[in-house]
Amino acid sequence: MNHNTPLSPRPLHYLNDVRRRVLTAAQLRKHGISTAELNEQCRPGGPWRQLLPGVVLLYSGLPTSEERLHAALLYAARVSGSGVPPQPSAEEPHGPVYTEAMITGLAALTLHGFTSTPPLPSLERLDVLVPRARRLRSTDAVRIVRTPIMPVPQQVTGLPVAPVARAVADAVADISEAGAVRLLLSEAVRAGHCEPTAVVRELSRARLLGRPHVVDAVDSLLAEGRALAEDHLYRMVREYGLPDPVWNVDLRLPGGPHLGDLDAYWPEEAVAVELDTRAARQDEDALWSEYARKREYLERLGITVVHISPRKLRESLEQQATVVRTALMAAGDRPPAAHVIVLPR
Repeated sequence: MNHNTPLSPRPLHYLNDVRRRVLTAAQLRKHGISTAELNEQCRPGGPWRQLLPGVVLLYSGLPTSEERLHAALLYAARVSGSGVPPQPSAEEPHGPVYTEAMITGLAALTLHGFTSTPPLPSLERLDVLVPRARRLRSTDAVRIVRTPIMPVPQQVTGLPVAPVARAVADAVADISEAGAVRLLLSEAVRAGHCEPTAVVRELSRARLLGRPHVVDAVDSLLAEGRALAEDHLYRMVREYGLPDPVWNVDLRLPGGPHLGDLDAYWPEEAVAVELDTRAARQDEDALWSEYARKREYLERLGITVVHISPRKLRESLEQQATVVRTALMAAGDRPPAAHVIVLPR
């Protein structure tokens, strides 16, 4: 088939590949299909179907979920200098590279494996994330979501998909029911898709933390994230044979000021563990400075502080146990710590 030979209405070699069953008007023109011919093929009762402005399905039936996803990306992807959107080629056997467009929102979360989101066929509208400067309109089938800074997409089933935290924020922006928001946030953390702070950071960037039902869900999320981290910390001590600490304590100097709350403390060795569960809706630099000041002050008193993030506890429990054990074993080589009062938190 040469450049000027039109496509037949149902070319079998195209129907073998979902990315070739969904094409743009610009791609069809490259195959010799004029605007008049395209309109004729897409007429009511015709062999083709227009899915989105400038995006055509090369048969008249209902599109599959995969075809809808590719159609949405073709609609939103940046057009190359030649005026032809990305398309499959011998050099790209796995399909097109969609530039400056990725699936986000509920569809992205379903692709990431969420069980609390609707299956793809039941989603009437797909969310696609694009740069803020792009001139695109939302349609009945595609909602255009804009952002000043595009995240690095993750490839899921060959499609560019927004990272979980970003997809959660884009989904929450369109949900007004508190229970549904809480369910999404909870699954994001409980299933290990991302850290609570990453979700809250994206919600903050999207300016969603002024909505009461989102704030309530975030409070539940942070409480659940801390509870999960504490469970991992208890498990670390138990499974790796560390001596029992005193849990959740407040340290004070005799007759002096409050020194700080700690998640675990070994008084004889003067070793403490503090979980980093900063809430991203706060000023991170200021909060980190507060962590650092507390750690520096305690260490001037001879108390070793081991700072552990929930992710490290989840992904490298044995390594974190080794860090704590090393600190405990090194206690005998350090000068005695100042006397402090240990109170339950």
